[in-house]
Amino acid sequence: MTIIDIGAVDLNILKVFEALYEEGGATRAGVRLGLTQSAVSAALARLRKTYGDQLFTRTGRGLVPTLRAQELKPLISEGLNKCRQSLSMSGSGGNDFHGRSIVVGLSDDFEVAFGRLFIDAVAARAPGLRLAFRQTHSLVVGNMLQARLADVAVVSGGLSSRLLGHEAIGQGRYACLMDPAYAPSTRGLTLPEYVRRDHLLISSGGFIGVVDEVLAAIGRPRRVVASTTHFAALPHLLFGSDAIATIPKHAASAIAARTGLQMFACPLTMPRYAVEVGWRTDALRDAAIAEVRRVLLGVLQAAHWS
Repeated sequence: MTIIDIGAVDLNILKVFEALYEEGGATRAGVRLGLTQSAVSAALARLRKTYGDQLFTRTGRGLVPTLRAQELKPLISEGLNKCRQSLSMSGSGGNDFHGRSIVVGLSDDFEVAFGRLFIDAVAARAPGLRLAFRQTHSLVVGNMLQARLADVAVVSGGLSSRLLGHEAIGQGRYACLMDPAYAPSTRGLTLPEYVRRDHLLISSGGFIGVVDEVLAAIGRPRRVVASTTHFAALPHLLFGSDAIATIPKHAASAIAARTGLQMFACPLTMPRYAVEVGWRTDALRDAAIAEVRRVLLGVLQAAHWS
């Protein structure tokens, strides 16, 4: 194993690595850093020599990180963030988060319902700090946090590792969305009508969800005609049909308010689920992550979960 003297390395190339990884191209990385494309390309050549790996390969969609680059990214970004944190401690004593970005893991039901509120609250409390929303769900969020692919996360349960801190915010509920042109009468959505209609399922895989488990217990199956991983696709999939989507109420309320879809109470007795904010236990030493965690908790605690 070759030992490289850190004194022989221009550490500015690590900022180029981070920008290339996050922006996916030399031109965009240059714009971010205020460098010419040729300067970025020269830095990439030095990075490749330093790490003995291509690090990024060119495709039709830009630069794609190699496996080694994926391994290096959390280490390099953590090191740069420690440097940024130390610099923010100098001078006036206040935190200067300009140039920092915090990765928030969440599924897009939370992003649709609370993303704008998160952005506004962070802008008010920590000007210059940027958020990067990354898709996750309860089955993978723990690994995502521990691998430093996210700094903090909003999730429907699923956090149990002793290496992760978490705080429960409330108990989520479900509601139904549909095209108002096919909405039931003023008496509301009845169970017979509910099971008679086609259904759209939001799922990370498969065609069986919690609704199907509840229906199975009472011997009333439903017909799921399609599934998608994206809550944001629902307006495009529901309008023009009599299909129903049963989703978390916070997302149903936000989508209905912005698209004209109609929200109805679910005619089933559905189980509640825990809404939590999670983080690595060592992450709160970073003032930027701690600030974003406070913002997420504040916004979510102000929501109505009853």
